[in-house]
Amino acid sequence: MNKKALRALLRERRALIAPESHGFTRPTGQGRRAPGLSQHQVDQLLHRTLGTYHRLESGSYPNPPSELLRDVARLFGLNEQEWVLLCRYALLQDPPGPLYSSSGKAIPGVWQEAVDGIRHIAYVSDASWDLLAGNEAFEELFPDRCPPQNTMRWMLLDPHARHMLTEWATSWAPLLLPQLRAALAARPDDDTLRQIEKEVLTDPEAAPIYEAGGSVIHPDGDERPLLHARLGPGWATMCAAQPLTTPGSRLMILVFHPGARRAHPRRPALQAG
Repeated sequence: MNKKALRALLRERRALIAPESHGFTRPTGQGRRAPGLSQHQVDQLLHRTLGTYHRLESGSYPNPPSELLRDVARLFGLNEQEWVLLCRYALLQDPPGPLYSSSGKAIPGVWQEAVDGIRHIAYVSDASWDLLAGNEAFEELFPDRCPPQNTMRWMLLDPHARHMLTEWATSWAPLLLPQLRAALAARPDDDTLRQIEKEVLTDPEAAPIYEAGGSVIHPDGDERPLLHARLGPGWATMCAAQPLTTPGSRLMILVFHPGARRAHPRRPALQAG
């Protein structure tokens, strides 16, 4: 626990909340004059035992439950980046999931311009794998130049995808389906992800692979066989990153090389220096 940073973050955000906005009255005589909610008022609003919040803000609450941190974060109106900081300061780890269910669904508009400037196949999808931005090279990947609305649903369930994603049952599905499971663990209330899972469980080819489990949670660095609509068969090496303001979203860059041979077999990792 980083007590100093935790205390500074919580004090700063608590001071911004007017007690009157939650039905409390500010004392008019002698007494407390500090801005914002009192620690006791935070306990009242969160329906916690008196002194609970004081222990958290003072750093004397070892391993506070994530439910308490989430309730405090929402009461204080933290954004997703501040939510990450709160969990890192209090638990020395990243949060178990986003603070708000609506997070991860939008990116700054400049991302389309950024993606357009990438030479390789590139696109951005949100936390539910709905497509947010894609470049011309991404459109050329498809026979009709019309990318799917949801990339995960397309990769897992579309018959055309199973043709384009060469060796789908062995090179793609076993690596995609664990990502769906991991996303659902972080976002159990995401309607889009739940619907994709429902469709997967009724699919005779995808369901057994999904039920078998797997530990892959991202494709960064993977090289997989791919049938390009214009360039023909080849291999796509995937570079994955995340727009930092949109938790759960992903920027995917596919470096495609036509031909039967792998382009990047076991290429060593890049290191500084």
